[in-house]
Formats: sequence, C-alpha cells, structure tokens
Amino acid sequence: MIRVLVIVMVFIFCSSCSEDSKYVPISQATPIISLPETPYGYSNVNLPPHFTTNDGGAFNSSVNGIDNTPSDNPITDAGATLGRVLFYDTNLSQNRTIACGSCHRQELAFTDSPVRSLGFNQVPTRRNSMPLVNQKFYNRGRFFWDERAVSLEDQVLQPIVDHNEMGLTESEIIQRISERPFYSNLFLQAFGSVGITNDRISKALAQFIRSIVSTHSKYDDGRAQVTTRLIPFPNFTPSENLGKELFLKTVAQGGAGCINCHTTEAFVSVNSGPKNNGLDLVSTDDFGAFETFPANNNLNGAFKIPTLRNISLGSPYMHDGRFQTLLQVVEHYNSGVKNHQNLSPFLKGLDGNPQQLNLTQEQKAALVAFLYTLTDPNILSNSKWSDPFINQHL
Repeated sequence: MIRVLVIVMVFIFCSSCSEDSKYVPISQATPIISLPETPYGYSNVNLPPHFTTNDGGAFNSSVNGIDNTPSDNPITDAGATLGRVLFYDTNLSQNRTIACGSCHRQELAFTDSPVRSLGFNQVPTRRNSMPLVNQKFYNRGRFFWDERAVSLEDQVLQPIVDHNEMGLTESEIIQRISERPFYSNLFLQAFGSVGITNDRISKALAQFIRSIVSTHSKYDDGRAQVTTRLIPFPNFTPSENLGKELFLKTVAQGGAGCINCHTTEAFVSVNSGPKNNGLDLVSTDDFGAFETFPANNNLNGAFKIPTLRNISLGSPYMHDGRFQTLLQVVEHYNSGVKNHQNLSPFLKGLDGNPQQLNLTQEQKAALVAFLYTLTDPNILSNSKWSDPFINQHL
C-alpha cells in the first residue's frame, strides 16, 4: 500500500464568476511526496552468491571486506527513506531548481548525459558526473574523481554547498529542510527525534546512496549458472562471451587486462587507489588526486577508478567526458594510451612504454558487447530509488 503525504497550501479567492479569481498552481504549492506505508527494504541487500564467494581466479571476485559502510551509519529502512527524499529535493539548491537527482539520474543509472552537468545557475561543473551505483564497495571509502572526500558522508554535502552546483551554505541547508513540514516525521523515524542537523542529513543521504547496488544484469543471470566467471555463460552470445574472456584475462594471458582495475563482481577496484590511465601525455589543467594529495607527485594526473556496472548508460566517459562511446573507450586502451610520467603499470608493456593491445575489430566489438551485459534494468526502474515527489519537476 502506498501512502501519499500531502502538505499543500492552496489559497482560493472566489467571487461569483469574477475574473479576479486566483489560485496557487500545484507546482508552486508545498510539495507532495509519495512513500510506501511500510518503508522499502533498504537495509537487507540480498547479494547473489557470486558476490560473496571468490571464484578461485587470480583476482578477488567477491566483495567481502570492501564495504565502506561506517559502524556509526549502517543502512536502515527509515534512514535511506529520508535520504531518498533529500536526494530528490530541489529545495536544497539556491534557486530551488536542482537536486542531487538532477545530475545523478535514475534512468541513466545515476549518472548524467552532459559532458559536465549544469548547476543551479547553469554554470557547468568542473568534471563529468560520477556514477553512484555500488559506491558501498569502494574499499578506500574516498569519493569524487580526485578522492577529496574522505567518506561518502563527507561527500554528499559538498555539491550542496558548492557555489556552482547547488549554492547553499551549511546553515541554509538546515533552514531549507526545516521549511518542509514532512521532514519532521522522516527525521523522527530515521534518528529517533525530529532534530535536523547536517550530520544527520549527510548520514541519510549516504545510506540511500549505499543502498543502490546492482545485481540484476544479464551478466548476473549468466554468472549464477556457472561455477566460475571464466566459464562461458550459457545466456551470452558468442561475442559477449569473447568479450568477457578478453575482459577477465591479463594481457600476458592474451586478454585486454581490464580485470586489473575492475576486479570484483561489483566491477570496482579493490584498493588500488587513483590511477593515471594515459589520457594525456602531460597533465596541464586537471591534476586529479594530486590536488587532494599534493605531497604525492605520483598522483599527478591520477583519478578514481569508477565501477563499470551499467557503464552502457554512462556516456560520456572519463573524468572530462572526452569519449562519447564505449568503442572509443576500448580504442583508447587498445592503441591510444599516452606515456604520462605516472602512467599506471597496468597499462605498460614489458619495455615500459604504453602497451598496444592490437585487438581486432571483432575483439573490440566483443568487449563492448560484454560491457552492455552489465546493464541492470532494476536499477533504472525500481521505485525504492525513484523520485518520491509528485508535483516537483527536476
């Protein structure tokens, strides 16, 4: 059963047949949110067995031990419900037009389609929008392309107070939330009292984002039918199985070596930190993680490794959105890697120069076909992660 929280102030001024009759349009009224009578189940994520059991290969396939959920902020149904409402609330931007969900859109697997998203004043953000799927499985627990946020709890408020993105101050965040009458009960359910604080806001948002876990793709359907991911999947086409084989094998084994940076069933790095992937010969205007860790010159031009889950919906690609298609991404790793001073060893040949994979057209197409099998329709349509506002337009 769905309950609709309706808190609308509509003033109607009537005089019989008067041309001066006025009303407040619903889009200008206090928002209406639609939430289930019983909260969605966010806290019990039923991971399939292949997520929690290593398949015996050279790389860890399970997600055991890489969950970055802190002990003081476990996911609860009520907490993630509050986080969901906060995530889609446009009142949390300076001119009340932009929400977190504006630049992390569910229909795009919580990424965005422009090269750089537009903030509340239509000024582009500095970098391409990162995907929010499977964020709980990034063991380092740091966020943004340059890893400047020490935790997800630290990350979630930064776009809200960024002068280009959403443009509020920390005190304005609390003020804006206090304006919405429905938040009192949501905070009560989530934290046991109605007190609104930025710490609670960040925790609720982090809970909601950590709940977004992708486990229902074509890849998962195939993986459930075999004992190890190296075995051809019965539900895959020959091209998809070829792409999977190339993805999972190192270059020395005759593969493309993608597995070096996207190791687990969550398709995220285990704990290797930011890497330079040879996009440029020299870093000139974006130094990546070096801006966060200026004492470590090895991180000049290095960026966080994102998950590849739902990557088919993540165009454009890379931190600066320079690639429009997955085939362009594959071609970069095939023949376009530049010899940056901090180029990841995973992308170097035995001579120390950028490796050339020399993939055939068939192999490149197969890799793209495999990446498409990581698309999860459940992420795109599940109501638990959808916009709960009825009369608010992002």
